[in-house]
Amino acid sequence: MKLTHLVAAGLLAAATQASLATDVTVRLLHIDQSPAVQAFFNDVARRFEATKPGVKVEIQSLENESFKKKVTTLLQSPDRPNILYSWGGGVLREQVKAGVLQDLTAPMNAQWKDRFLPAAVQAYDVDGKIYGVPLRMSLVGFFYNKDLFAKAGVDASAIKTWDDLLAAVKKLQAAGITPLTVGGGDKWPLSLYWSHLAMRTGGKAGLDSALRGEGKGFASDPFVRSGELFKQLVDLKPFQPGFLGANNAQASGQFGDGKAAMMLTLNVVLNVMKDNAADKQGLPDDKIGWLAFPTVAGGKGDPADVMGNLNGWIVTKDSPKETIEFLRFFSEASNQRLAAERGLYIPPVIESMAAVSRPLLQQTLQSVTHAKVVQVNFDQALGPLAGAVVNDMAANIAAGKTSPVEAANAIQQAYRRAALN
Repeated sequence: MKLTHLVAAGLLAAATQASLATDVTVRLLHIDQSPAVQAFFNDVARRFEATKPGVKVEIQSLENESFKKKVTTLLQSPDRPNILYSWGGGVLREQVKAGVLQDLTAPMNAQWKDRFLPAAVQAYDVDGKIYGVPLRMSLVGFFYNKDLFAKAGVDASAIKTWDDLLAAVKKLQAAGITPLTVGGGDKWPLSLYWSHLAMRTGGKAGLDSALRGEGKGFASDPFVRSGELFKQLVDLKPFQPGFLGANNAQASGQFGDGKAAMMLTLNVVLNVMKDNAADKQGLPDDKIGWLAFPTVAGGKGDPADVMGNLNGWIVTKDSPKETIEFLRFFSEASNQRLAAERGLYIPPVIESMAAVSRPLLQQTLQSVTHAKVVQVNFDQALGPLAGAVVNDMAANIAAGKTSPVEAANAIQQAYRRAALN
């Protein structure tokens, strides 16, 4: 063999070995089932790979409930993903306590956290350290079908109080329209009613008091009252037939099919509704309205307070440095501006928020901007044990299995047990 051939072969072998040595795979697991969002995630990953030879980003998704059931096991596995979807709150705190997450304080302080709304970063602060990278803001409210409201003679602008909502439910029923659809089989959609009512009755001060373990905690009057108010609604039988067995995707599809007038849910329903509607189109945006959760007579909560999620990414311990590099790239304003422009979600990246052009997302964004409190949903805020009981008790009240007092006591007992562990 000629010397030049030997040299070339040697260089090729060396290059191949170097390539194999530097190849890195970053694995990301999320819950979004929207084809449009999945396509966006994959597009960002491919563009990142183009700038990083030898780096591969693998993106997979699990349905919401499957993810929640498997995430603890995944985090303990040696084959765990590098990046996982997160809601923050008490669940995040438990994950930090278990020692399975990477502390992101140093990279976030290196001119990264300034990209985001401070509240979004704060959602991933545990004892002064940052453990998450903000992804999107999701707000809970009532989405309603304008045509069905008009058919029943319901004026959405007149629904300000809980009694107003109950009156609207009765009016819709009188017109032969199913007032509400809900994925009761997933339980957490029902807990949105109980939790939001708790925010309206006791306010942030009442929740903070319960979290500190003061007095009767979650068995105190505001939380009992929230169950009583929820039961007022349940007793009207406002939900679609079989709601206790339906999942959130099915309920969203029914809303998209025009089979119910309202749905209390997060603004991500705009994607889920379309993807689960019979025609894969759902209701056009101009046929959908949005209502903030109503006030409660005598309630101590600020009417401007909102409930929702400040979702983000967490990084598992011992992940390669390319994991951080990808999340930095992902959260660049130019990338998140694309998500905003396409109406996929509301990114908390400051420079991209002005690009939110979808009117329904603009409306929810304004509510977040004007709120003094953005409360993480209780099933995440209270941690995995007590949060699961919140969901269970809301479903039990809806099914007529548990009284409001029993539900509040069960949540308090679960929260106390979790605090002792």
